[in-house]
Amino acid sequence: MALTVITVVSIAGRALIFAGLGPIPGDYELVEAGTAFAIFAFLPWCQLKRGHVTVDLFLARFGARLNAGVDLVANILMTLASGLIAWRLWLGMLDKKAYGETTFILQFPLWWPYAAALAGAGFAVVVCAYTVWRSLDETLARPVAAGRE
Repeated sequence: MALTVITVVSIAGRALIFAGLGPIPGDYELVEAGTAFAIFAFLPWCQLKRGHVTVDLFLARFGARLNAGVDLVANILMTLASGLIAWRLWLGMLDKKAYGETTFILQFPLWWPYAAALAGAGFAVVVCAYTVWRSLDETLARPVAAGRE
């Protein structure tokens, strides 16, 4: 919501520049950093709630166990990808901090948004590892007999 408000106020300020108003200084920097944080903050929630896009045209014809096995493989791959992303964010954050890079207009350190994104990415690795365990449990579960739930 804050990113939306920043964008609207800044655009309105540009449109009303004749009235003495103007854009928010560094609005692009704020929106860029905030968007990166938002993406990594909601990635674990999306993974936990199975919110990623899936294509069920082919797999819908097969049983629950095969679908759970496919989910297991997908969750393992997502865990590996999340680990890679977190590792690269860590290295990027260290690099930005070591060189003291700052944003152009607001001059805040660039490692701050990296650290915020890294927190979400690190949590995503933990959640992805949990979903691997969850999928393994579903894959190995005994099938429920018809009429006995």
